[in-house]
Amino acid sequence: MRLNSLKPAAPKSWLIGLAGLMWSCVGLMLCRLAYRWLAATAWQGFTSLELVGVFMALVAYYLCFSKIARKNITRLSLLKEKTCIFAFQKWKSYLLIGLMVSLGITLRNLPVPKHYLALLYTTIGGALFLASLQYYTCLWRTATQKISTPSSKIIG
Repeated sequence: MRLNSLKPAAPKSWLIGLAGLMWSCVGLMLCRLAYRWLAATAWQGFTSLELVGVFMALVAYYLCFSKIARKNITRLSLLKEKTCIFAFQKWKSYLLIGLMVSLGITLRNLPVPKHYLALLYTTIGGALFLASLQYYTCLWRTATQKISTPSSKIIG
C-alpha cells in the first residue's frame, strides 16, 4: 500500500472554502467573546470601545489581513487540483495559529480588564472575518466563470 493513498485529498476549491470558513469562524468567535465581555460590564464606555474596535478591525484588515488572504488565495489557486486538505494553510501558519491560541488563552487568564482585551479581540476577530469574505468572493467568481463559460459540445 502506498503512503499517498492515505493522504486526505480535496479539490482546491474546497481548500479555499475551508480557509474562508476557518477565518470566518475564528473571527466571529473572537468578536462574540469581546461582545460578551463588554456586555457583562456596566462600563459606560462600552459603545465607544466597540466602535474603536470596529475601526481598528477595518485598519487591520486593510493594512494586513487582506494581503495575507490574497497571498493565501493565490497560493491555493496555484496548487494542483487535488491536494492534501490540510494545505488550506501553509505549514508555518499552523505554528503561528498554535502560538496565537496559546497567547489568547494566556491573556484570558491574566488579570487584564476584559474590556481592554475585548478591544484586541474585536480588532483581530473583525479583521479575520472581513478577510474571510475574500475567500468566498474567490469561490463565487470561480463558480460564475464556470457557469458562464459556454460548453464546447452542443446537445441537440
